[in-house]
Amino acid sequence: MIRKLIVALLAATFLVMGTTSVAHAKTTLKMATLAPPRSPWGKVFRSWAKKVDKKTNGEVELTWLWNGTAGPEKGVVEKIKSGQLAGAAITAVGLMEIHKPIIALQIPGSFSTWAELDAAREKLMPDFREAMKTAGFHLGGFGDVGEARVMSKGFAIRVPADLKGKSPAVIRTDIIAPKLYEVVGDVRPVPGEVTGFLPKLNSGEINVMNTPALAAEQLQWASRLDHMNAGVTGYGIGALVMAQSELDKLPADQKEVLIETGKKAGKSLTKRIRKEDAKAFERLSRKMTVHQPTDAEKAEWRGIFKQTCERLKGAIPGDVIAKIGAC
Repeated sequence: MIRKLIVALLAATFLVMGTTSVAHAKTTLKMATLAPPRSPWGKVFRSWAKKVDKKTNGEVELTWLWNGTAGPEKGVVEKIKSGQLAGAAITAVGLMEIHKPIIALQIPGSFSTWAELDAAREKLMPDFREAMKTAGFHLGGFGDVGEARVMSKGFAIRVPADLKGKSPAVIRTDIIAPKLYEVVGDVRPVPGEVTGFLPKLNSGEINVMNTPALAAEQLQWASRLDHMNAGVTGYGIGALVMAQSELDKLPADQKEVLIETGKKAGKSLTKRIRKEDAKAFERLSRKMTVHQPTDAEKAEWRGIFKQTCERLKGAIPGDVIAKIGAC
């Protein structure tokens, strides 16, 4: 009788220990980004991770794979779908792999200020969230990349025709830049991944970049370029996304922490990156030969942007182009 009682007590003890272990097991969520850990984006992501850790008493951990080590954004989206990653901070090119119409926000010449972009994005947000939810993704919050400008090595790009015979970088899965260079004509775009552009700049295979100043600095492209057109060609955007299935695995309180802190991280990115990008532009302006476009030159660029937009109507589904009034 005593022996049976001891066995029962031991069994009950192990049951309690096992239950306690499960209740306090740490959940690790792997997140991917192209950003370096010490960049302004990286600082926001690390701060987000700390807040999640604190608010969940260490039971949820966000671990980041920096510098594009998780692969190009198309591959990152596929890894999120397959469960290899919990989420990522991705640009519009990556978001396009989830819901293609989002890329319309980066059609050159669509907006002349951040405020115009904000208004269009807010208008389309319900549609974007619903579409991404249907695709199995949670849209945590948008975060910007910066104001894109044309930078070059050894020559100035004053008007679109100056691109003829040149070799600009193009993200392999982007659908916008190739259309623009088709409109200009006689341009030799070099497709690749963001993480592969630096060696191509070093070798001279690439001699033109259309990129925000902050991205050019943080990814070390700026030191390989010496001319910059001050005209803004477009607004680079991105967002924090997570697999809905990963969120749904969490207890309700932890899920709420991820959602709320993610929203705040997105707002922080929007505010911080715009300021940092403006500062980066000022820094590069002191190092590069800067061309301030004339009104006539701006008109030439607008003409190219409009033609590019028209060609994209068949490539971007839905009526998002009409809704933002891009062309």
